[in-house]
Amino acid sequence: MGNEVVTSRANARVKQLRAAFAGQARLASGLIAIEGEHLLEEALKSGQALKTVFVSERREVPSFVPGGVEVVRLATDVFQSCVETQTPQGVAALLVPPVSDVAEMLRGNPLILIAVGLQDPGNLGTLVRSAEAFGATGVMTTPGTVSVWNQKAIRASAGSVFRVQVASADAAAMEILEQQGVRLLAAMKDEARSVEDVDLRGACALLVGNEGSGLSADWVRMADERVTIPCPGWVESLNAAVAGSLLLYEASRQRRNR
Repeated sequence: MGNEVVTSRANARVKQLRAAFAGQARLASGLIAIEGEHLLEEALKSGQALKTVFVSERREVPSFVPGGVEVVRLATDVFQSCVETQTPQGVAALLVPPVSDVAEMLRGNPLILIAVGLQDPGNLGTLVRSAEAFGATGVMTTPGTVSVWNQKAIRASAGSVFRVQVASADAAAMEILEQQGVRLLAAMKDEARSVEDVDLRGACALLVGNEGSGLSADWVRMADERVTIPCPGWVESLNAAVAGSLLLYEASRQRRNR
């Protein structure tokens, strides 16, 4: 669109960007939105192709944006009407979300984290980041879990969401895990073995439940074993993201020392 500045909030491209930020996949033609130079750069480093870059009228196009990518300049107020952050950086983009495959998670020695009914996008994004940090082969989310493409989840992942396999933990996927001999370990507050005493060196999937209610009885029954994180301090329970991250670290530690 050259140097033309879009000043109408009713512009079709503006509506698409706003819908993508709001998580309205149909109105956004299946595209997702990201904001800020860091996430744009992380997406490109991870091999993602930017469909369109939007810049506020007072911003320059970041130098790392490949030539040939469509650039749309927006009036400052129009840009701010699309994004969710309080202090926008003035640069955003639309891209096709990467497609993940459960089979890819099963390569080598699988270590999978399954988020069961998580509602806090910050928790989910943090778990995706921890999954990458501790060498997990993938993350799965059950129906009812917040979308990994929620804006807060994307930001909390700090770019890991573009590199970590994230797939749905539907019935077919769970059947594949069972067929491949992946052990299911349910994270519990009590009536469970200390994770330090459980062998996590083989193929396993760690189940982390909802922030308020934890794992449902059905998921606990499905698990091969219950594990807990010993806490000598006076706390009732750990935050879901903290608990999942500690479990991933323990699995990483055991595998590293194998």
